Amino acid sequence: MKTLVILSIIFFMATSGFCQKIELLTVDRLNERINQGKDTTYIINFWATWCAPCIKELPHLEKLQQEKRREKLKVLLVSVDAKVRLAKSVLPFIKKRGLQNEVFLLDETDQQVYIDRIDKSWSGAIPATLFVKGKKRKFLEKQFTYHSLLTEYQYFK
Repeated sequence: MKTLVILSIIFFMATSGFCQKIELLTVDRLNERINQGKDTTYIINFWATWCAPCIKELPHLEKLQQEKRREKLKVLLVSVDAKVRLAKSVLPFIKKRGLQNEVFLLDETDQQVYIDRIDKSWSGAIPATLFVKGKKRKFLEKQFTYHSLLTEYQYFK
Protein backbone atom coordinates (compact mmCIF):
# COMPACT_ATOMS: atom_id res chain seq x y z
CA MET A 1 0.00 0.00 0.00
CA LYS A 2 2.83 2.38 0.92
CA THR A 3 4.50 1.74 -2.46
CA LEU A 4 1.23 2.45 -4.26
CA VAL A 5 0.89 5.82 -2.50
CA ILE A 6 4.48 6.79 -3.36
CA LEU A 7 4.01 5.76 -6.99
CA SER A 8 0.77 7.75 -7.16
CA ILE A 9 2.52 10.86 -5.85
CA ILE A 10 5.38 10.47 -8.33
CA PHE A 11 2.93 9.94 -11.18
CA PHE A 12 0.90 13.00 -10.19
CA MET A 13 4.00 15.18 -10.01
CA ALA A 14 5.36 13.87 -13.31
CA THR A 15 2.11 14.45 -15.16
CA SER A 16 1.15 17.74 -13.57
CA GLY A 17 3.38 19.63 -16.04
CA PHE A 18 4.61 21.91 -13.29
CA CYS A 19 8.29 21.78 -12.49
CA GLN A 20 8.98 25.40 -11.57
CA LYS A 21 10.97 25.63 -8.37
CA ILE A 22 11.37 28.61 -6.13
CA GLU A 23 14.63 29.29 -4.38
CA LEU A 24 15.17 31.53 -1.39
CA LEU A 25 17.33 34.48 -2.35
CA THR A 26 19.29 36.98 -0.26
CA VAL A 27 20.47 40.34 -1.55
CA ASP A 28 24.07 39.07 -1.38
CA ARG A 29 23.16 36.07 -3.53
CA LEU A 30 21.29 38.30 -6.00
CA ASN A 31 24.35 40.55 -6.34
CA GLU A 32 26.58 37.50 -6.92
CA ARG A 33 24.23 36.34 -9.66
CA ILE A 34 24.26 39.73 -11.37
CA ASN A 35 28.06 40.00 -11.15
CA GLN A 36 28.48 36.61 -12.85
CA GLY A 37 26.81 37.80 -16.05
CA LYS A 38 28.48 41.07 -16.95
CA ASP A 39 27.39 40.81 -20.61
CA THR A 40 23.82 39.88 -19.66
CA THR A 41 20.97 42.31 -19.15
CA TYR A 42 19.12 41.49 -15.94
CA ILE A 43 15.59 42.60 -15.28
CA ILE A 44 14.86 41.92 -11.62
CA ASN A 45 11.22 42.41 -10.76
CA PHE A 46 10.11 42.67 -7.13
CA TRP A 47 6.49 41.62 -6.72
CA ALA A 48 4.01 39.84 -4.44
CA THR A 49 1.02 37.56 -4.91
CA TRP A 50 -1.29 40.09 -3.21
CA CYS A 51 -0.19 43.06 -5.38
CA ALA A 52 -2.68 43.71 -8.20
CA PRO A 53 -0.33 45.91 -10.32
CA CYS A 54 2.39 43.26 -9.94
CA ILE A 55 0.05 40.56 -11.19
CA LYS A 56 -0.93 42.69 -14.19
CA GLU A 57 2.68 43.16 -15.32
CA LEU A 58 3.92 39.57 -14.84
CA PRO A 59 2.66 38.48 -18.30
CA HIS A 60 4.69 41.31 -19.88
CA LEU A 61 7.86 40.07 -18.17
CA GLU A 62 7.13 36.53 -19.34
CA LYS A 63 6.51 37.72 -22.90
CA LEU A 64 9.71 39.79 -23.02
CA GLN A 65 11.87 36.87 -21.85
CA GLN A 66 10.22 34.55 -24.38
CA GLU A 67 10.51 36.95 -27.31
CA LYS A 68 14.15 37.82 -26.49
CA ARG A 69 15.23 34.27 -25.54
CA ARG A 70 18.08 34.36 -28.07
CA GLU A 71 19.50 37.52 -26.52
CA LYS A 72 21.54 37.83 -23.34
CA LEU A 73 18.55 38.70 -21.19
CA LYS A 74 17.58 37.21 -17.86
CA VAL A 75 14.31 38.11 -16.16
CA LEU A 76 14.30 37.26 -12.45
CA LEU A 77 11.04 37.43 -10.51
CA VAL A 78 11.68 38.07 -6.82
CA SER A 79 8.64 37.66 -4.60
CA VAL A 80 8.59 39.73 -1.44
CA ASP A 81 5.84 37.58 0.05
CA ALA A 82 6.52 36.35 3.58
CA LYS A 83 8.30 32.98 3.72
CA VAL A 84 5.31 31.46 5.53
CA ARG A 85 3.25 32.08 2.36
CA LEU A 86 5.53 30.03 0.12
CA ALA A 87 3.63 26.73 0.12
CA LYS A 88 0.07 28.04 0.43
CA SER A 89 0.23 31.15 -1.75
CA VAL A 90 3.37 31.61 -3.84
CA LEU A 91 3.76 28.11 -5.29
CA PRO A 92 0.06 27.76 -6.23
CA PHE A 93 0.16 31.28 -7.73
CA ILE A 94 3.12 30.41 -9.95
CA LYS A 95 1.59 27.10 -11.00
CA LYS A 96 -1.80 28.66 -11.81
CA ARG A 97 -0.19 31.32 -14.00
CA GLY A 98 2.36 28.99 -15.57
CA LEU A 99 5.28 31.33 -14.96
CA GLN A 100 8.41 30.28 -16.83
CA ASN A 101 10.87 32.94 -15.69
CA GLU A 102 13.07 32.13 -12.71
CA VAL A 103 11.18 32.83 -9.50
CA PHE A 104 12.73 33.51 -6.11
CA LEU A 105 11.41 34.33 -2.67
CA LEU A 106 13.35 37.10 -0.97
CA ASP A 107 15.01 35.68 2.14
CA GLU A 108 15.71 38.81 4.15
CA THR A 109 14.41 39.70 7.59
CA ASP A 110 14.81 43.47 7.79
CA GLN A 111 12.73 45.12 5.09
CA GLN A 112 14.34 48.56 5.36
CA VAL A 113 17.85 47.10 5.16
CA TYR A 114 17.17 45.06 2.01
CA ILE A 115 15.29 47.95 0.37
CA ASP A 116 18.27 50.27 0.88
CA ARG A 117 20.72 47.61 -0.33
CA ILE A 118 18.78 47.05 -3.54
CA ASP A 119 18.40 50.76 -4.29
CA LYS A 120 18.58 53.79 -2.00
CA SER A 121 15.76 55.47 -3.94
CA TRP A 122 13.32 52.60 -3.34
CA SER A 123 10.42 53.60 -1.10
CA GLY A 124 9.46 49.94 -0.68
CA ALA A 125 6.49 50.14 -3.06
CA ILE A 126 5.91 47.30 -5.51
CA PRO A 127 6.01 46.50 -8.31
CA ALA A 128 9.59 47.65 -8.54
CA THR A 129 12.11 46.67 -11.18
CA LEU A 130 15.88 46.83 -11.33
CA PHE A 131 17.58 46.83 -14.74
CA VAL A 132 21.26 45.91 -14.70
CA LYS A 133 23.91 45.37 -17.36
CA GLY A 134 27.51 45.51 -16.21
CA LYS A 135 27.87 48.77 -14.29
CA LYS A 136 24.75 50.31 -15.78
CA ARG A 137 21.76 50.24 -13.37
CA LYS A 138 18.29 51.71 -13.36
CA PHE A 139 15.62 51.22 -10.70
CA LEU A 140 11.95 52.02 -11.28
CA GLU A 141 8.94 51.83 -8.99
CA LYS A 142 6.07 51.43 -11.43
CA GLN A 143 3.85 48.99 -13.24
CA PHE A 144 5.05 48.29 -16.77
CA THR A 145 3.06 47.82 -19.93
CA TYR A 146 4.75 45.59 -22.47
CA HIS A 147 5.73 48.62 -24.54
CA SER A 148 7.28 50.51 -21.60
CA LEU A 149 9.14 47.38 -20.49
CA LEU A 150 10.50 46.84 -24.00
CA THR A 151 11.59 50.49 -24.17
CA GLU A 152 13.55 50.18 -20.91
CA TYR A 153 15.11 46.90 -22.04
CA GLN A 154 16.25 48.44 -25.35
CA TYR A 155 18.15 51.09 -23.38
CA PHE A 156 20.27 48.35 -21.75
CA LYS A 157 20.77 46.14 -24.77
